[in-house]
Amino acid sequence: MSEFETLLLDVADHVATITINRPEALNSFTRLMMSEFTSVWQKIAADDAIHAVVLRAAPGRAFSTGVDVKLSASPGESVIHNNIWTAEDPGLRLSPKANNCWKPVVAAVHGMAAGGAFYWLNECDIVICSEDATFFDPHVTYGMTSALEPIGASYVMPLREVLRMVLLGNDERISAETAFRIGLVSEVVPLDRLWTRADELARLIAAKPTAATQASVKAIWQSLDLPRTTALRTGLNYVLLGNPLGVPQVDRSAVMSDKAKRFVTR
Repeated sequence: MSEFETLLLDVADHVATITINRPEALNSFTRLMMSEFTSVWQKIAADDAIHAVVLRAAPGRAFSTGVDVKLSASPGESVIHNNIWTAEDPGLRLSPKANNCWKPVVAAVHGMAAGGAFYWLNECDIVICSEDATFFDPHVTYGMTSALEPIGASYVMPLREVLRMVLLGNDERISAETAFRIGLVSEVVPLDRLWTRADELARLIAAKPTAATQASVKAIWQSLDLPRTTALRTGLNYVLLGNPLGVPQVDRSAVMSDKAKRFVTR
């Protein structure tokens, strides 16, 4: 029996694969899923054998349509606490960086990615999608303020693209082609290649010294909260700490002398 009800976790060859698993509800999230994601990110962060992560969703029409609005309308099921003084952003429980998990995360998006799906996409390090993927934010169409997800998205998308997505709501969707053009995703693949390609990327990352990849991820993401000069000075600390830690994990001279090393050009 799985330790989780709303997601699946598989670990193999230093790669953890998380599958959002509520296809009957368009992979929307609930309070239970929020709790389980907090647990899974903390579990991954604490496991030194895990070097990289793939985040994907069960097959169907959607990667995720955000919060399960039907279930959330039930008493006691709202994802935001009814007490406005103790309410918290759901992203604090769903997202890797908010849970102090700095393992590189590759997201594989298919179908609809709407509203609260951006809680995940905004904090993944690499996002790829299938040709059928569409991205949109329906909040304002339903008379709801859209702030948390688009503010996060403004760090990975041009501001006016974020505003257009928010203000047009259900009247327009960002295609996979447009998502690639504006930098929301870095690669578009056929649907039948999506999971395989995400796994390929994660395995390439996992083969590298994990001290180096985690330190790089943490340094870059934390710099976003700092002024430029302070960020650069803080980044130097990561370099001074991280580079000696990475030395025992790789034979640098062997890597440099490997003349047969292959690479691809993107």
